[in-house]
Amino acid sequence: MKAVQYRTVGAAPEVVEVPVPTPGPGQVLLRVTAAGVCHSDFSVMQWPAGRLPFPLPLTLGHEGAGTVAALGAGVTGFAEGDQVAVYGPWGCGSCAKCAEGKENYCLRAPELGIRPPGLGAPGALAEYLLVDDARHLLPLGGLDPVRAVPLTDAGLTPYHAIKRSLPKLVPGSTAVVIGAGGLGHVAVQLLRALSPARVIALDVGEEKLALAREVGAHETVLSDADAAATVRELTGGLGAQLVLDFVGAPPTVTTAGAVAAVEADVTIVGLGGGALPVGFGTSAYEVSVAAPYWGSRAELAEVLELARAGALDVHVETYAIDDAPLAYERLHRGQVNGRAVILPNG
Repeated sequence: MKAVQYRTVGAAPEVVEVPVPTPGPGQVLLRVTAAGVCHSDFSVMQWPAGRLPFPLPLTLGHEGAGTVAALGAGVTGFAEGDQVAVYGPWGCGSCAKCAEGKENYCLRAPELGIRPPGLGAPGALAEYLLVDDARHLLPLGGLDPVRAVPLTDAGLTPYHAIKRSLPKLVPGSTAVVIGAGGLGHVAVQLLRALSPARVIALDVGEEKLALAREVGAHETVLSDADAAATVRELTGGLGAQLVLDFVGAPPTVTTAGAVAAVEADVTIVGLGGGALPVGFGTSAYEVSVAAPYWGSRAELAEVLELARAGALDVHVETYAIDDAPLAYERLHRGQVNGRAVILPNG
């Protein structure tokens, strides 16, 4: 089968031929319908030689959806032909956090060497994907897999980040979204669906700001040196009750801190290497700063329900598997508006 692999440190992904995996006991083999391309993949590909925590080659892709092709011994609840989405942050299944469905915060994954597909385990950018346990599959329930596959990360991650702060998003409140790309443009829609907050989106590109307005942002601001002052002006000097930074670079994190209101939540989602100091006099009073990771299985089910209700419309660009390296190039250059999705089998 064809697979998109990161094979050599510092090199671009390649399309190669690899064997089709065979499901063992408890495992499920999917024929992949759609797989998302994410900025997080670049974090994997930027690790220097000698520091990679897993061996190469690695099949990329941590957003996956497909059709059940084969079931390993003992698997129940699914049948061949079922259309499913894959919950990506795999855990041990038995620790305290996994028992809550929060495998994204599995307490034993590092010691057991458990890694998500595409981020250490073979991923979804291939014609077939081996899923380690049926509990990591959720029925698509009639959703278009091409538009639904980004919801497994680009939907789940902002949903988790927003859900924890919903009590602060009362009428008259403001939420700021920094970075209106794959995750950010979904975050705008989630904020509009889940809260009465005024939504202000920031980005460096007018095309992405236009997308943010299209999906519901009340205001858009160019993310430059004047952005914080502009947001302060738009909020009457008060700032925002929730700031979501989907870039996470030092300049955007600085902006996030500068626009946070008293008692605000600043949530750094992006992997840009920025950090926001917290201390008396360095930020507005009682600002909370968090860096969450992905979301729970139950939250993914909730995101899919929102999509079925018509509250989410992920903007996608589709590519054949042979064009996956091009999709990565376009993503790296900031030319993907929404989410790039690979169609490995069509």
